[in-house]
Amino acid sequence: MKFYIVDAFSDAAFGGNPAGAVFLDPGTDFPEDELMRRTAAELRYSETAFVRKLNENEFNIRYFTPAAEVDLCGHATIGVFTILLSEGLIKPGKTYINHTLAGDLEIKTREDMVMMNMALPETLGTIDGPEALNELHSVMGIPKEEVIVKKNSGKSISLMPMIISTGLPDIIMPVISLNALEKISPDFPALSDLSKKYEVTGVHAFSFDDKEPDITAHCRNFAPLYDIDEESATGTSSGALAYYLLQNDLIEDDSDALFIQGETMGRPSRILSHIKKESTGTKIQIGGTGTILARGEIFI
Repeated sequence: MKFYIVDAFSDAAFGGNPAGAVFLDPGTDFPEDELMRRTAAELRYSETAFVRKLNENEFNIRYFTPAAEVDLCGHATIGVFTILLSEGLIKPGKTYINHTLAGDLEIKTREDMVMMNMALPETLGTIDGPEALNELHSVMGIPKEEVIVKKNSGKSISLMPMIISTGLPDIIMPVISLNALEKISPDFPALSDLSKKYEVTGVHAFSFDDKEPDITAHCRNFAPLYDIDEESATGTSSGALAYYLLQNDLIEDDSDALFIQGETMGRPSRILSHIKKESTGTKIQIGGTGTILARGEIFI
C-alpha cells in the first residue's frame, strides 16, 4: 500500500497540520481496526486516513488517531484529496463523494484547493451555569471573568461556550483576547475527563483580532482524550466555529470566513469556510490548500 505525509491547510511544507494517508490497493478491503490504529500510532500524526477507492467519483475513508477511530477528520480529508489532485487521480473543477462514518460528504476541487462539505451542524448544548463555567475555565487556565469577546467593530459581546458538531462534537470556547488565547495552558488529564463528561472530542478556543479584519478568528484546538494535546488545523472544529459565529450574529449568512490556527505551535494554518442556510439545513464548507511532504510504501 502507498502512504503519504501531507501538510493540510498550508501551501508550504512544515506548515499547516500534517496527516498520514494510506491508500489501499485496488480491490482490497480495510485491514482490521486494531491494525489501522497501530499504523496510525506508528506514523505518529494526530490522524491517519485510510483510503479505499470505490469508483471514479467515490471514496470510502476511515480515520484513526493513535488512540482510536474517529468518525471524521477535516484536515486529513483535505490532505487526501490534495494528494489525489496532485497525483492526477482526480480532476479540478469536479465534485466527489467521500463516504465516512459521519455520513456521505461532497468534496469539490479547484486548481489549487479542496473544499469539503461538513455534516449538517448540530448544537448539542450551552455551557452557561456558574459551576460549569468555573470548571471549564479552571481546566483551560482562563480566569472566570474573561467571558467577553470583542467583535472586530469594537463592540463587546458576552458569549457562552457551546457544544457544536459538524461531524465531531467540540466545545467552542470564546476567549477575550489574542493574548489570553496564547496563554491558554490546559490541565490535559482534567480536559480528557471533561471531554468524556460532555462526550466531546475536545475544546476549540478562539478570539478576534481588531488589527486584522481579513482574519475572522484566531484559534487553538485541544483534544487530549484522543492523544492530541494541541492541533495546528482542525477542519471539523472550524466548521463548528463557523456555525457558532452565524448563530451569534458575528458573521452573515452566505459568507466566507478565514480562520488562523497553529500559530503557537509554529505551524500556522489558513482554514477557509463558507456557510449558507438552505431548505435542507445550514451548509458549511471547509477547505484550503495542502503540500505533500513524503510518499512511500507501507507493508501491513
